[in-house]
Amino acid sequence: MFFGVGRAMYPEHMETRRLGRTGLTVPVVGLGTWNVFNVRDTEGEARCEAVVTAALDSGSTFFDSSPMYGEAERVLALSLSGRRSEAQIATKVWARTRAQGEQQIERALDWYERVDLYQVHNLLAYDDHMPYLRHLVEAGRVGAIGATHYLPGEMGRMIEVIESGDIAAVQVPYNPLQRTIEDGLLDAAKANDVGVIIMQPFKSGDLVDRHPTPDKLERLEDWGVKTWAQALLKWILSDPRVDVAIPATSSPSRMAENAVAGKPPWFGPAERDYVATLAEQIS
Repeated sequence: MFFGVGRAMYPEHMETRRLGRTGLTVPVVGLGTWNVFNVRDTEGEARCEAVVTAALDSGSTFFDSSPMYGEAERVLALSLSGRRSEAQIATKVWARTRAQGEQQIERALDWYERVDLYQVHNLLAYDDHMPYLRHLVEAGRVGAIGATHYLPGEMGRMIEVIESGDIAAVQVPYNPLQRTIEDGLLDAAKANDVGVIIMQPFKSGDLVDRHPTPDKLERLEDWGVKTWAQALLKWILSDPRVDVAIPATSSPSRMAENAVAGKPPWFGPAERDYVATLAEQIS
């Protein structure tokens, strides 16, 4: 199941993977915008632009947002000014009615011109939004359709959506302490050629608020790991059924640090077990 590992020359560029049948080839480390891009002041906007610049310069060209995140969609679009052509945009519709959803979608399309992946956020009013999203795909304004959910109890429903054939990608949580998607969803996605995007790789920050001592990470140096955040991302990405992880950050240097985790070599089962044990110890 896992990629081969061992001592290796580290490639200069981040690995890319095919995102199911979306038509996209994505870097394995992208950038999420939840919380950190919900800003309204010029100082905050400048900080977000610096993070986006660091992401693009590091090869993390896949960006995810949502109207649920306040100002994040607008601020991401502003931060990409002059560099939109370098980015892959995934955003979401988050509305209880089709009319509200269409307004959200048109606003985002005004900002981005085209959205590469449009997702139904938390499956809210999923059946209501799908007809308009299909229309936009046919019109060439949207590249592909996806769906998201964060609750472990909804992963069964997500599998049903995967198997329906309606969508080309899913976004779900995954980290050493949240492994529900291993119980069927990852295999279903692979069997149906559905791309997998990982939200909450750091468990909404809980997994990086505390971290192992540096000596505990020495065992992982041959895999290019120098920080705990890199160990967590590499743990996720070492499962080839995963296509891209989207940690959020407000720091350009942390963005560059996260991007390093997108370069092989990948962990084998022993290294993944070790990282999972460390995560349990600090939780």
